[in-house]
Amino acid sequence: MIKNFTLVLLLFVTLVNCKVEKHQALETPETAKVEDTFVKDNYTKKEVMITMRDGINLHTTIYSPKDTSKTYPILMMRTPYSCRPYGEDKYRSKIGPNKYLMEEGNIMVYQDVRGRWNSEGVYDNMRAYIPNKTGNETDEASDTYDTIEWLINNVENNNGKVGTYGISYPGFYTTYSLLDAHPALKAASPQACIGDFFFDDFIHNGAYLLSYWRATSVFGYMKDTPTTESWYKFPDIGTEDQHQFFLDHMPLSKLNKFYDSTNVFMEQLKTHVAYDDFWKSRGIIQHLKDIKPATMVVGGLFDAEDLYGPFNTYKSIESNSDNYNTVVFGPWSHGDWARNSERQVVGNIHFGDSISDYFQKEIETKFFNHFLKGEANGETGLPEAHMFNTGTKSWQSFESWPPENITKESYFLQPYERLTRLPNKKFATSDFISDPKKPVPYTEDIKVVFTPRKFMTDDQRFASRRPDVLTFQTEVLEEDVTLAGDILAKLNVSTTGTAADWIVKVIDVFPPDTENTEDVQDHLKLSNYHMMVRSEVLRGRFRNSMETPEPFVPNQKTAVNIKLQDVFHTFKKGHKIQVQVQSTFFPYIDANPQTYVDNIFEAKESDFKAQTHKVFNDSSIEFTVLK
Repeated sequence: MIKNFTLVLLLFVTLVNCKVEKHQALETPETAKVEDTFVKDNYTKKEVMITMRDGINLHTTIYSPKDTSKTYPILMMRTPYSCRPYGEDKYRSKIGPNKYLMEEGNIMVYQDVRGRWNSEGVYDNMRAYIPNKTGNETDEASDTYDTIEWLINNVENNNGKVGTYGISYPGFYTTYSLLDAHPALKAASPQACIGDFFFDDFIHNGAYLLSYWRATSVFGYMKDTPTTESWYKFPDIGTEDQHQFFLDHMPLSKLNKFYDSTNVFMEQLKTHVAYDDFWKSRGIIQHLKDIKPATMVVGGLFDAEDLYGPFNTYKSIESNSDNYNTVVFGPWSHGDWARNSERQVVGNIHFGDSISDYFQKEIETKFFNHFLKGEANGETGLPEAHMFNTGTKSWQSFESWPPENITKESYFLQPYERLTRLPNKKFATSDFISDPKKPVPYTEDIKVVFTPRKFMTDDQRFASRRPDVLTFQTEVLEEDVTLAGDILAKLNVSTTGTAADWIVKVIDVFPPDTENTEDVQDHLKLSNYHMMVRSEVLRGRFRNSMETPEPFVPNQKTAVNIKLQDVFHTFKKGHKIQVQVQSTFFPYIDANPQTYVDNIFEAKESDFKAQTHKVFNDSSIEFTVLK
């Protein structure tokens, strides 16, 4: 594997936090050796400190082609995860968005953002955008602008055109580059881009994601001076069984011993438990108006971390700007499209071969070349929306997303585990007892990991057989049903308690004669496999407002609407559509005490009580169906 120690360390840190950048994809020994040689043989590396308008210097690494007979565009990624390896004699094994753009020649630039690693300044997690800046006011938009201004005036052999890209948090900075954009910025590709930390990564619809608890180390500890060495460390939990670890550390206050008040982000999470001005100011979606550079938003349909961001980034730009704006979603978990796996597999499900390579060569490279090396006029040859159908396992192109030829269809949650198109006129409920001290796991795997990936297509049979999970499914489908867009769960519920989470899962039940592939775990069969297509949580206190939480009135019928992010999936003839409803999803999501407290981070052990939840039979799931 990779021999350079600093690269190994960088890969470890990145994988722990699931912030996978394209240059860090796993390599075979043969590939690594060839690519190590290629970069060093064909590029010259230079490290500079670029001064921002307020005098702060940002560490910037520049890889320039040794062939100086022509000019090149600049491709830049700004990152909080380090420009390592540091030192002009130390090279990355791969540079740029993909190997094709690296091999054909571009000026590749990496920058440590303000307050991170070898850059000066104070770090601010999801730094708020400042419209109409005056004087020396700075944000990530101004830092990007000032950096581009320096690059085009000081880097030799550049053609005056700049593109930005990045995955996950670097994707957030890519989106940020679109605000008050420098005239030289011609193309940007935000990928798995964080849009708002109240809906991406650390929080989903008000529910705290324990899967990110350990990653708080990366974002919460500050540093005073530039450094090329890590200044934070991850908590040692002493076990690989995180499910048991978090059970043993319930309520959340028991976790305080692992992070003290010097972890700024942990303190922010514990303090701002509703969608207040702190979170609103850090969201970027609402600022995406009148965007000028060409954009290509990229995401994975099985990304457990960032689905809200890329879908809403694309939709917001599309609604509020008149630029070139496209979207690509494939059968990927977080960052898969930047890897070089021949077989594209998520969990137990194989979706096809060379899918990421196809994206890199036929979509990403063509996008950047058109706007950075071509005349940037005429047709790009790329579709408006290039989406992978995860049921038929094939690409399909659309002139808009969601497509125009769609309709809304409702399926009702009926007694006797039935999911039907027709509502039941008779009063009925489906009941279950939810015990936060015995929560439903989000996966049946023994080793539960942080920022997980595979569970997004996991077999849900283990959950459907639990008494605290409600299951509803159709009869065997007599024709294909294709979902193309978002899903809205319209639940009518009640609880004997004053608080509850509601989790809805949409599942594709395979036919009994489905044969295994080589990718399936040894103890599983694809026969009657319950593949999760989409899931989402709503912390019930936020059912009416993300800003103003409120308790449930015990035993009172209450409407709870949950939006599930977009899917593109065909439930094929012979399959079944299944919906599961539950109130715990542990330890992906923290356990709700089911007794209303103002701040769940301050809940006491006595607040955690088993409660009976009811789902009324006039509850429905509204699908966006492609006709």
